[in-house]
Amino acid sequence: MLYLIAEQLGFPGVLNLIRYITFRAGAAALTALFIGLIIGPRFIGWLRIRQGKGQPIRADGPQTHLSKVGTPTMGGLMILISVMLSLLLWMDLGNRYVWACIGVTLGFGLIGFMDDYDKVKKRSAKGVSGKARLLGEFLIAGLASWLIVSGNGTQLYVPFYNGPVIDLGPFYVVFAAFVIVAFGNAVNLTDGLDGLAIMPVVIASLAFFVIAYLVGNAKFAQYLGIPHVPGAGDLTILTAAIIGGGLAFLWFNAPPAAVFMGDTGSLALGGALGVISVVAHHEIVLAIVGGLFVMETISVILQVFFYKRTGKRIFRMAPIHHHFEQLGWSEPTVVVRFWIISFVLALAGLATLKLR
Repeated sequence: MLYLIAEQLGFPGVLNLIRYITFRAGAAALTALFIGLIIGPRFIGWLRIRQGKGQPIRADGPQTHLSKVGTPTMGGLMILISVMLSLLLWMDLGNRYVWACIGVTLGFGLIGFMDDYDKVKKRSAKGVSGKARLLGEFLIAGLASWLIVSGNGTQLYVPFYNGPVIDLGPFYVVFAAFVIVAFGNAVNLTDGLDGLAIMPVVIASLAFFVIAYLVGNAKFAQYLGIPHVPGAGDLTILTAAIIGGGLAFLWFNAPPAAVFMGDTGSLALGGALGVISVVAHHEIVLAIVGGLFVMETISVILQVFFYKRTGKRIFRMAPIHHHFEQLGWSEPTVVVRFWIISFVLALAGLATLKLR
């Protein structure tokens, strides 16, 4: 909104700062952080009144989690409010990639909200059926992918190789939709401990802040041998807003959590990172940067696969963060160590920008 106003006025005086993506990105992060911190206490209080007993706690989960009974969920709404208000202020709303990302973020957030609402209302950990969720996610992701592809090409790029590897043609829409849905659910699976999911999301957003900026700059893209996507630089503002909103949420989600993110937040943030990677043509790098989320997902897949076929479990409990809890690690120990892993993987993902 402010960008469009400044553009119409010709960016006079101090408004010339709004012309620069880096300024708007910093302002977006601070705006989202400020909004999140301001609305947090009252919003959490409102959730606690509306939800009563809060999010249902799995009876078969770690016994230490039973102390969390009564903690409200749907805290992801707080993140979405702060991020979206920040975006409306600082993003160039004439950019098609912006609307694709907003559509996925809000769409996935709505699916997550319905799932959280169902859990709270029925006092059950099941929520909306998996098939219905996936159908809705693929419809939203497919539409966003089509919007992106119509102006962004269908080439697949891989790390350590200069230039596109293969043109997927119309199949790229399917591939892109899969990436978005898969990463949305990967973040959702990771959100099981206080602060466990949100900080790796912030770290991955920091990495894609850099990637989106470089991809959107023709000179940097040519120098590094990465795809140049005109307009992708504006997504640095989205990543910055996620960083700000995520840090504000972490203020209240730090152990012991005053509020849970819920599927509302985890699906939305995972979907946002997925669609940003599609715009930047760095889908495979996302699997490196977000390797923690990939690891959590693989642990669930392996656990289910082997249990159905052998009746035995590979891990004491899945996702894998619960396995380490069962081994005797305290919750803060698991969380902080997983944060360290996430940070190292983000650095590894950024290293691929130069190694081509």
